[in-house]
Amino acid sequence: MSIALEMTTPIADRARLGLLLVLSVALACAVVSAKAWHTKMDAISEFPLPLCAADASSGSSLNKVELISSHALPDIPGKRVTIVRVTYGPGGFTPPHRHAGTVTAYITKGRIRSQLKGGPVEIFEVGQSFFEPPGATHLVSANASNTEWAELIAVFVADEGAQLTTLIEP
Repeated sequence: MSIALEMTTPIADRARLGLLLVLSVALACAVVSAKAWHTKMDAISEFPLPLCAADASSGSSLNKVELISSHALPDIPGKRVTIVRVTYGPGGFTPPHRHAGTVTAYITKGRIRSQLKGGPVEIFEVGQSFFEPPGATHLVSANASNTEWAELIAVFVADEGAQLTTLIEP
């Protein structure tokens, strides 16, 4: 005597299970994407445009700051790394300012004229970098050319939620 147990699931039930699996994966992806989008939008909304945003005092309407990324540092609670691309049009500059946390800048195009309070005016070229300690006053930050474009990548490490750039009143 042999007893056969049916181990197969009817096609309709398999289709429902497949659809349920697809919907579950889609829902999980939507939740993850929404959280990532929310984080990115928070980083953008918290990013201060006065870094070198074009305004009446910036020397050129061609200056631009683009957020590349911003991430909490999981191994250093309360700290965030933010990376931006700063583009100066010909003759462009940023008024005197200071940054929360540290900044390391790497020149990717043209030449950048820079001076921290108490230091000399320096010109940095493509491939060179400079460092700003926390709270340093950046007196000069400018394109060294009146005819060519200049660009740098700035890496900030600062407290979570800190205003990254504060313009200094003359």
